[in-house]
Amino acid sequence: MKDDFADRVLDLVEQIPPGKVLSYGIIAEILEEGGPRQVGRVMALEGGAVAWWRVVRADGSLPPSHGVGAQEHYAIEDTPMRNNGSAVDMKRALWRFDD
Repeated sequence: MKDDFADRVLDLVEQIPPGKVLSYGIIAEILEEGGPRQVGRVMALEGGAVAWWRVVRADGSLPPSHGVGAQEHYAIEDTPMRNNGSAVDMKRALWRFDD
């Protein structure tokens, strides 16, 4: 059974618009609880039913577990990527939660 923190993480991830991302750390900051590792744990254990590819590392790089599946979602959603395509362009793709 999910705890309140996990529910809040997953609820926030569900709000991230297509083509936008948040980092693990920013999610923790918005929720004012936990940190990047705690958010990552929630996503690893329970994030399969939400848009998990919209949660990336602070530098835009993808966790190894994202693999090709995330790249397919980024292409479909037209998520801004760095020139080499190996990471999300955080300046253009970061979701401004308060917008």
